[in-house]
Amino acid sequence: LLVIRFLDVYKRSYCRTIETLVDIFQEYPDEVEYIFKPSCVPLMRCAGCCSDEGLECVPVDVYNVTMEIMRIKPHQSQHIAHMSFLQHSECDCRPKKDVKNKQEKKSKRGKGKGQKRKRKKGRYKPLSFHCEPCSERRKHLFVQDPQTCKCSCKFTDSRCKSRQLELNERTCR
Repeated sequence: LLVIRFLDVYKRSYCRTIETLVDIFQEYPDEVEYIFKPSCVPLMRCAGCCSDEGLECVPVDVYNVTMEIMRIKPHQSQHIAHMSFLQHSECDCRPKKDVKNKQEKKSKRGKGKGQKRKRKKGRYKPLSFHCEPCSERRKHLFVQDPQTCKCSCKFTDSRCKSRQLELNERTCR
C-alpha cells in the first residue's frame, strides 16, 4: 500500500504555477472563423489550494509568451501565425471577491434613523486592490497586471510586423 506523506500532498496542492492546457478559443473568443492546430496550448497558470476558505489562488506576476500556431480558415487558407498568450509567473493566496463584497456590505449596513437604504444592484465597490477592467470594448485583446492594474496589449510588435502591420498600444490593433 503506497501512502503519500502529508507534507508532500500539501506542497503539491498548495497555490502555485503549474503547466495547464488552455483552449485557444478561451483566449481568443472572437476568432471563431479559424481552426487552430493545436487547439490548445501549454501555459503556466495559477492553480491550487489556499490555507483558508476565504482565500483564492491568483496570479500576482504575469507576462506574455508568443507561440507559433497553425491558423486554418476552412476552404480558404492556412498559415503559421504568431499568437500571444498570458503566462502566470507568480501566484499568491488573496481574499476572494465574494468574501470582500460581503465584508463591505456589513460595513455599510448601519445607516442610522431617517436615512434610506439604497436598493441598487452592485452598490458595493470592490476593495481598492482590484483593478477596473482594461477596456469595455475589446477587453479580450488586453492583459492586466493584477498588482499595478496596468493594461498591455496581448499582441506583440513582431506579430503585427509579420502581417505588415504596426501595433497601436492604445487600441491593441
